[in-house]
Amino acid sequence: MSFKQQIKIPATYMRGGTSKGVFFNLLDLPATAQVPGPARDALLMRVIGSPDIYGKQIDGMGGATSSTSKTVILSPCTQPDHDVDYLFGQVSIDKAFVDWSGNCGNLSSAVGAFAISSGLVDPSRIPNDGMAIVRIWQANINKTIVAHIPMVNGQVQETGDFQLDGVTFAAAEIKLEFINPSATDADMFPTGNLVDQLEVPFVGGISTLDVTMINAGIPTMFLRAQDLGYTGTELQTDINTDQAALSKLETIRAYGGVRMGLFKHIDDAKTRQHTPKIAFVAPAKSYTSSSGSMVSADKVDLLVRAMSMGQLHHAMMGTAAVAIGTAAAIPNTLVNIATGGNRLTQVTFGHPSGTLTVGAEAHQDNGKWQATKVTMSRSARVLMEGWVRVPDA
Repeated sequence: MSFKQQIKIPATYMRGGTSKGVFFNLLDLPATAQVPGPARDALLMRVIGSPDIYGKQIDGMGGATSSTSKTVILSPCTQPDHDVDYLFGQVSIDKAFVDWSGNCGNLSSAVGAFAISSGLVDPSRIPNDGMAIVRIWQANINKTIVAHIPMVNGQVQETGDFQLDGVTFAAAEIKLEFINPSATDADMFPTGNLVDQLEVPFVGGISTLDVTMINAGIPTMFLRAQDLGYTGTELQTDINTDQAALSKLETIRAYGGVRMGLFKHIDDAKTRQHTPKIAFVAPAKSYTSSSGSMVSADKVDLLVRAMSMGQLHHAMMGTAAVAIGTAAAIPNTLVNIATGGNRLTQVTFGHPSGTLTVGAEAHQDNGKWQATKVTMSRSARVLMEGWVRVPDA
């Protein structure tokens, strides 16, 4: 029996924020994968090494976590006053699907640099030295992201002294602006309420939980840590080694997703793992982060722990940070209440790896809340570039 040789596809492996992913220029993909559909999904899953019944992604570029099972496709811009189109695919680790339902805020920090290095940004817009302003069209959610990319001698500056909790080594700071991150044609709070009572059936009866459901950055559900039996200081091992807790949180996410109108039946959550996100909040208190450093209560406004693809995230998803900053700026959400009830235009929250500061602007128009802009700093760098190889299907 004869077998076909592997095919080579130009690709770049990049860290963006606290995530890693494989980046492609759309025009470098095989013709069948240059359009949405099963061929594209199959290719990206094979690149990452999914579905993997062992949950390790040994035969691919994935790292067997939600933060490292990611793909990005960039293409020439289709929108006026933008520089590049950015499409994000969250690849399931053990199941055969790619979730296109949302953005990755962490990898957004690597998009501008990749776009510049790939020649997707008009050279006239790139300074030899200084700051390149890259206007990104986020094609999953039809939103604008503005990335501020430092340039030195005509090259993207990747090294620096900016330290991002959740990333071991320092790098150059990249400032991101998420423009109008909430839905402009609908209420940012899908039910119209700042806090809802969500009924979730568990073994032994129905639990009613207070929840803030918001669509800013990414659809997100916020609950009180104490209502789940937590303190808000939990680290990954406290949650991810507890199968009963993971099952409970996933059940809450499924019922919340139906309540938010993201899918019709709770079973649909099995094939939409990327959205909605579920997070729990608590008032500020001191704790020891996963790196062993102390996070002091007087250095944060609140604590937040968030789930990603069924596991507690080791730091914080960038899109969830957008939701946190926005909700903190709006009085009477559970996030705002956890901060002490002040209306904040900037919030610093504690997560398992340390802290993150997010700026947010929100306003009420005809009784409906809208987010105007959310800002944060991340970092990014190229880890490897060349070709990724996959068996010819």
